[in-house]
Amino acid sequence: MNISRRWLEAFLRRPLEAGELARVLPMLGAPVDAIEPINPGLTPFVVARVLEVGPHPDPKATKVRLTAVDDGSGERLAVICGAPNVTAGKSYPFARLGTRMPGPKGFTIEARPIRGVVSQGMLCSARELGLGEEHDGILELDTDAAPGTPLLEVLPVDDDRLIVDVTPNRPDLLGHKGVARELAHALGVPFRLPPIPGSTGVNTPTPKRAEGASAVAGGVTIAIEDLEGCARFLAATLRGVKVGPSPRWLEQRVTAVGMRSINNVVDATNYVMFELNQPMHAYDLARLDGPALIARRAKEGERLTTLDDVERKLDAGMVVIADRKSAVGVAGVMGAAHVEVTHKTKDIVLECAWFDPRRTRRARRALGLSSEASHRFERGVDRWGAAEPLRRCIEIIQATAGGTLDGDPVDLWPQPSNPPRVFLRPARLAQVLGIELPVRRIEECLVAIGCTVLAKPDDARIAVDVPGWRPDLLAEIDLIEEVARVHGYSQFPDELRPYRVPVREDAPAAQAARRVRAGLVAEGLFESQSLSFGPAGGEPAVGLINPIAAPEGWLRTSLLPGLVRQVEHNWSAHTRDIRLFEIGTTFHPAGDRGRPTEVVRVAGVISGGREPGHWTGSGRAPDFELWDLKALFQSAVALAVPGGTCQVEGGKLVARSAESGLAGWGGRLDVAPPAWAAPVFGFELAISLAPPAGLRYRALPTTPSAERDVALILPAGVTAEAVQGELTRAGGAALESATAFDEYRGKGLPAGTRSVAFRLVFRDPARTLRDEDVDAAVAKALTALEKSLGVQLRTA
Repeated sequence: MNISRRWLEAFLRRPLEAGELARVLPMLGAPVDAIEPINPGLTPFVVARVLEVGPHPDPKATKVRLTAVDDGSGERLAVICGAPNVTAGKSYPFARLGTRMPGPKGFTIEARPIRGVVSQGMLCSARELGLGEEHDGILELDTDAAPGTPLLEVLPVDDDRLIVDVTPNRPDLLGHKGVARELAHALGVPFRLPPIPGSTGVNTPTPKRAEGASAVAGGVTIAIEDLEGCARFLAATLRGVKVGPSPRWLEQRVTAVGMRSINNVVDATNYVMFELNQPMHAYDLARLDGPALIARRAKEGERLTTLDDVERKLDAGMVVIADRKSAVGVAGVMGAAHVEVTHKTKDIVLECAWFDPRRTRRARRALGLSSEASHRFERGVDRWGAAEPLRRCIEIIQATAGGTLDGDPVDLWPQPSNPPRVFLRPARLAQVLGIELPVRRIEECLVAIGCTVLAKPDDARIAVDVPGWRPDLLAEIDLIEEVARVHGYSQFPDELRPYRVPVREDAPAAQAARRVRAGLVAEGLFESQSLSFGPAGGEPAVGLINPIAAPEGWLRTSLLPGLVRQVEHNWSAHTRDIRLFEIGTTFHPAGDRGRPTEVVRVAGVISGGREPGHWTGSGRAPDFELWDLKALFQSAVALAVPGGTCQVEGGKLVARSAESGLAGWGGRLDVAPPAWAAPVFGFELAISLAPPAGLRYRALPTTPSAERDVALILPAGVTAEAVQGELTRAGGAALESATAFDEYRGKGLPAGTRSVAFRLVFRDPARTLRDEDVDAAVAKALTALEKSLGVQLRTA
């Protein structure tokens, strides 16, 4: 997304620096990838006042005139000018001697004689300044600024274009209003829409809601035939517009974000798109058949020539905007060439709609046609706020191209809805974030992003109406993330808070990997991590459909090749002593249609000196040998494969496991070291040897449970675990669980005993248990406890 610094300043009513924005925006979730200065070459230009205009002394120089110019330096400068519009008493941009003209082919202003008279500077046109294509006359400045005033103070055309990386879940940041909203709460300043130069200030009427899926706007029929693809359609008809070049302010806004200025009507729609994140389209009313605008499905085989003059074939799954005769645009992607607004256009119809993001994405991919509009519709625009962009566009067009509204704008919304309401529990927020925030602060954070908060001080949860421009806020956790972001990540304490240790153990392979990692680090090895891709190698490998590079088109079947590449990289840096290991997954084919088999392995390589060089030593330490590798390999086997054995077979180290046989191997690797380096020894060992236990599906129970809480008196030496085991054995098949949840020691109990409370849960998967069934099972279990462990029921 291209963002204009000047445009943001107009929203916030305060000066901004590009560097400041580049620091603030990343903390708000919108990192700045680049900053591109706009018109940076205009800094040396000044305002100059023409004092006199006369003919050139040479009678043959009829195409130029001699002017006297005051540039604020105190000298009266003689300047030769060929433009016919230069008038005494007016102010113009002036390039002093030595000024470098902007543009890639810019030249330096020098004192050069023209027909015998030396020109001491240059009065500049808009084209010479890089501000447009107009070059027939010098750019006249409507200002009372004193001569010598920097041009950029009078003509603020310098800007910075910020290339902002907007993630797909934040479509609101694709408009300047969304970015200004984020900056407003970050900088602590208000924001509001910039005023439109030339606007009369008369409020544009709100679009009139229509009953059903069709209506008439200024004699144009507006209809929706595909409610799935187009949920809302607003339109307005303006007559008597004067299409022409955009005024300078509008042209600057559009070009500042990288768009090409076309005309005042098209630029107005683009302005609204970049300001409010609502793509719009203007149609030439005289070219619409009917006249009508209908949102419908495309007909199979229907063809359309889009604005880029390419004829495209449509399919029946696409949404199109059509008149009574044919399609006039692919909804959410691009309009048709034959209805575009040109200098001949007198009457226009404005379209403002909400199109289904998925349908828009499929159409864009099928046509191979991306546009600024499709980029926004695919991510979701604000369907509940569509009236504001339409009114804004009408205001801009009437201020720049004139025209009058023919009737009220219409709003087709056959199935109206409201933005979602999400409930937020402050207690849950404190649990997730680790700190408790007052309800007032939570409300401030949510209101800052546009939410409406409905809460009372004693409420256990807060009702939050999510704004329509934030389609990513769907659940409570989304609101918690927003509160954390707005409150500021730097505001959270950095000390470790108390937490509950999980009771579920890690997988055996993860435990083995942790043991091996700690053991190899203790042996002095450094852990390496590499990608899981590589060349095919010698054994069958799993190929990738879309590899990131040709040499990395296969999933690895071994870790050692990756470590060998790391060894060679160290050699290229003249590092001789190398000790590396890696724990990762290897992939192996599992048949024609089966998924690849994944095995967790550990591999290590050593090369060079057995001990690191030190001043206390007597010369260089001996190099690693096979026996050094064997000691390292035995340590890894003991940690990774319980009960595994390691022995030398045929000059190689071999590790075996009682469950699965061969577990790994080690030895000298077939790698040619440089003359100054040492041989490389390596090993590779499988960690996840035993296949994981098969998982069995068990449906959730459909019958209700019955619970009984019993307090038991346990004699000295009887553990709660023993009581739990006896309850499970004697409780019968209906006993689902027996859990201890309370313990008491003190008055009322016999000496040397304690009271432990158990919760017994009974359930029969086939029927609902009756009270007498549960009571009988409890009595049977208590009798068994008293006989076997001397445990009695506590009655008081």
